[in-house]
Amino acid sequence: MAPNNFHAASLDGSDAWAEAPTARGTAMVSGATPAPYWLDRPERPAPRPRLAGQASADLVVVGGGFTGLWTAVQAAEADPARSVMLLEGDRIAEGASGRNGGFCSASLTHGLSNGIDRYADELPELLRMGVATLEEIRTAIARLGIDADVERTGELDLASFEWQVPDLEEAVAEGKRFGQPLRFLDAAEVAQHVSSPMAHGAVYDPDVMMIDPAKLAWGLAAAAERLGVRVHEHSEVTAIASVGDRVHLRTGYGSVDTAKVVIATAASKPLRRKLRYLMVPVWDYALMTEPLTEKQLASIGWSGRQGLADSGNRFHYFRLTADDRILFGGWDAVYHYGGDTDPRRAQRPSEFGLLAEHLLQVFPQLEGIKASHTWGGIIDTCSRFNNFWDVSMGGKAVSVLGFTGLGVGASHFGARTALDLVDGLDTERTRLKMVQSKPIPFPPEPLRWFGITVTRHQFARADRNKGKRGVWLKAMDAAGIGFDS
Repeated sequence: MAPNNFHAASLDGSDAWAEAPTARGTAMVSGATPAPYWLDRPERPAPRPRLAGQASADLVVVGGGFTGLWTAVQAAEADPARSVMLLEGDRIAEGASGRNGGFCSASLTHGLSNGIDRYADELPELLRMGVATLEEIRTAIARLGIDADVERTGELDLASFEWQVPDLEEAVAEGKRFGQPLRFLDAAEVAQHVSSPMAHGAVYDPDVMMIDPAKLAWGLAAAAERLGVRVHEHSEVTAIASVGDRVHLRTGYGSVDTAKVVIATAASKPLRRKLRYLMVPVWDYALMTEPLTEKQLASIGWSGRQGLADSGNRFHYFRLTADDRILFGGWDAVYHYGGDTDPRRAQRPSEFGLLAEHLLQVFPQLEGIKASHTWGGIIDTCSRFNNFWDVSMGGKAVSVLGFTGLGVGASHFGARTALDLVDGLDTERTRLKMVQSKPIPFPPEPLRWFGITVTRHQFARADRNKGKRGVWLKAMDAAGIGFDS
């Protein structure tokens, strides 16, 4: 374990995150492959055939990300006689499930603080279910024989500046009220886990696993097929209609008639028009470094391999991969007017250059390291920060979306609850107020773009002002609405 040999950020606030790319940051990413590292590997499966012609099924799952895959697997395991079909508009894991950081958290509420603010009455049940979900994911991965490079490392949420330390101490105190196994580490203790000038304290959460997200998605798709699920890629659903006691779905080359449908399309435009104001797509960006040498690994002291994140309104997440690369992402959540999700938005050189500079601020020991990959992806953000469900077409269709960047673990719970709802079951999951309620909708354009843009600017201002929230952010807090990634 390497000690922290670097000067801490000054207490007068003169030290801060860079706000623009630097020459060294740009140099770090300039030769990177413009594609998600997770997907740019030879083990990526060949595309499955698209749906062609007419078909029927007992259950159709729309979307081949984590939520859709868990839905298909759980449905097939629960009832082997049930015919299940999964339709993915692109390729398995091409969306958020193959572009995230691989942090699999037990939280179902986008963190404890958000859970306290929104679901205080049922938070003990949600916390219990979250821990149970994490264990179910672990056991399912083992049962299904999926190699997803799972590591139960936990997560360290860092105070990058001294002024953030009291908030972390308060978070631990709140956690203790609800029996959470959170632990506060002071600067000296953090230095035993990570050697960085941007680490003044931390909260350790043991209920987080690091996974390879693409391997998990590919493994779930293969497991679903072994269980009898018909999986079709390049089969975007273009229309959905209720016809009597059935649901009819149309794709570019075929159609399917089904008794029930679970819609898990993440940040894509919702198939159900009424949901389009409840979610907005925001862009998140990340880079992956080349593999670190033994000397570089020793210099940063990251021996516990915990997932790391920092604590501002604009935050970073970073972790080590199985082959000792560093994934570094986050910071800004970019919304484009009209909810633009054009794939060309996935490459944003200024974001990558800034992320590279921030990585070197965290680990100046890595000066000269190169990024191997850069990419962006869209997140389905809602105003309450955690996912929601919608039942429509007389109970025959259930949608689940709005995970707001914390869906790797919560998607399993989202899928299980969606199946309960579409099957008309009365369970402890379906009785939750969180499941029965909806987030506050976002306004139409141009108010949506204006509000989100102002909020992003106010987040930046608060971070520069030692976390002090201005009138705009306080008003949003009071109204119970927000914008996050």
